[in-house]
Amino acid sequence: MPTVGIIAEYNPLHNGHVHHFEEAKRRSGASRSIVVMSGAFTQRGEPAAISKRARTEMALRMGADLVIELPVAYAVQPAEWFAFGAASLLEATGVVDSLCFGSESGSLAKLLPLARFLAEESGPLQREIRRRLALGESFPAAYSAAAALAWRDRLGEGGPAGAAGSSAGPAGQAAGPGDAAEGSAGSPGSGSGLEDLLRRPNNSLGLHYLIALRRLGSGIVPLTVPRLGAGFHDPLRPGASIASATALRGLLREGGSPEGYMPEYSLSILRREQTEGRGPLDWESFRSPLLHLLSTRTAAELAGLLDVGEGLENRLLRVVTELERFTVDGLLSALKSKRYTRTRLQRMLLHIMLNHGKEEFSPESLSKGPGYIRVLGFRESGRPLLKKMKQSAALPVIIRPALCSDPMLARDLQASSAYAAAFTNPLRSDLYSDYLQPPVMV
Repeated sequence: MPTVGIIAEYNPLHNGHVHHFEEAKRRSGASRSIVVMSGAFTQRGEPAAISKRARTEMALRMGADLVIELPVAYAVQPAEWFAFGAASLLEATGVVDSLCFGSESGSLAKLLPLARFLAEESGPLQREIRRRLALGESFPAAYSAAAALAWRDRLGEGGPAGAAGSSAGPAGQAAGPGDAAEGSAGSPGSGSGLEDLLRRPNNSLGLHYLIALRRLGSGIVPLTVPRLGAGFHDPLRPGASIASATALRGLLREGGSPEGYMPEYSLSILRREQTEGRGPLDWESFRSPLLHLLSTRTAAELAGLLDVGEGLENRLLRVVTELERFTVDGLLSALKSKRYTRTRLQRMLLHIMLNHGKEEFSPESLSKGPGYIRVLGFRESGRPLLKKMKQSAALPVIIRPALCSDPMLARDLQASSAYAAAFTNPLRSDLYSDYLQPPVMV
């Protein structure tokens, strides 16, 4: 029973996701699929448009056999930790044979050797990233430029043979099956070409999936599918059937209909959630609680929270008092700079709203990986897979969260309640759905 793993947010699930899912099944030859999905909040530091239960139902209607939750501790992090948490879960299931992700490049030929090299986390690479950050660059820009420079330096020390041709990983493990998953992986190139490659969001995230598998010593085979149609920031195009989730969320904010861009079952679930006052949500849905928190916390208290530092706490409190009318969009626009991207600032606000402390979410803590596998839903065809996973998993498989005590899981439950509080008329079953409702089944 070959099983392919997919890491997604489905925010919301659209035709492009369906294409990726079908290609993942075809390219992997898998008869079963497991999706690792973000919960209430997403990697870019935004509230999901609709709840994780609704998005789980979309995934199952599409054909996914089993959906598990990426803990909020990893779901709202930069690419490195997002990828590590998700890949760790797939590895921990003990049943996943391959991981298929979308990329702009559509090939692993350049990403694989670079991942093998960067998995070593060389000292010069980290120093160059810190140097660029000190000059005011954003982390994504600093990372892509530093990685390109480190690779050029490596080429100067004898070419790519050591990085691309060696069978040993950074910890001495043998190269995994994925090292030859899509043919020979040669040099990823050098100079601005490599930097441009890494500045594309799906390439960058895919690179971090490969790095995570390498560090885990995983035998999961990586595969990639070319991103089809609209790019991440592309606007909606008349007559097209595929649009980015970002564009669709913008359309929903404007009161438009995403009909034609989403499969009918996904559109039906979205409309049900709208009718019942459970979305679509965005940052403005959380304007009041965020303003309350910013009005009642001191700079010192804010400085203890994740992603708040370098004086941002003082600037944040000052900007709040200068806004004529408080909106989250206005706050982000006033805070945004070359150094601090909107995504970085959104994650900061999210950590403030969810009270995520620096120590609790430190690299040392995150490097231990998730401590459980939380099942969000499954199809009837997924029951045998779930049964097998319960026997093979390296972590506890959680069906009923109330029976498990884990600090990271407690954060997931808190995030779900905070999210549901923004519904039009939240019910007890919404606020405490993790306790009161079973996994989604179709």
